Amino acid sequence: MHIAIAGNIGSGKTTLTKMLARHYGWKPRFESVAENPYLSDYYKDISRWSFNLEVFFLKERFKDILEIAQTQETVIQDRTIYEGVYVFTVNNYEQGNLPKREFDTYMDLFEQLTSVIRLPDLMIYLRASVPHLVKNIQHRGRDYEQGMQIEYLQGINDRYEDFIFNHYKGRVLVVDVDEMDYEHNPADFETITSRIDAELFGLFS
Repeated sequence: MHIAIAGNIGSGKTTLTKMLARHYGWKPRFESVAENPYLSDYYKDISRWSFNLEVFFLKERFKDILEIAQTQETVIQDRTIYEGVYVFTVNNYEQGNLPKREFDTYMDLFEQLTSVIRLPDLMIYLRASVPHLVKNIQHRGRDYEQGMQIEYLQGINDRYEDFIFNHYKGRVLVVDVDEMDYEHNPADFETITSRIDAELFGLFS
């Protein structure tokens, strides 16, 4: 079984992935940290190297999903190939960093690749407002995130909403996390696991 966690930067994906892996005995899977050989060139000349960068990421994400498909364990994945494309690559395109010709070629490649793989059995979408995201980002204190613009987070939020409700064809469990603290409040975490049980196993607490 393949469970996925989706959500914006600061929504709590990694924390929930780890907690659910412990709770259910699932195997956690995080986005590949393989060094992208185009990264340094990309930051020197974004428009020139965006296509190369995005194709490399797509290749790595496709490799991840093939490995998930081959395991007998239940895997819970922090971010999927679908968000990488519909949220972050689309964002790169809409910012003018990918010409339309390259973007169309990339999307055609993505559709060809995903035509031969299964969707996750369940995608859990952590829906959060921008103020909630900002609060979490400030709290965890990663230096490289502190200068993140509100407009950027809002744009990514908008693309997540579009992705989940207009593009993604699989089963989705939407969790509004603004009023939750599932890391420290057992009742909030139990609310999430009860909903997962109902979705996957038909169980109600």
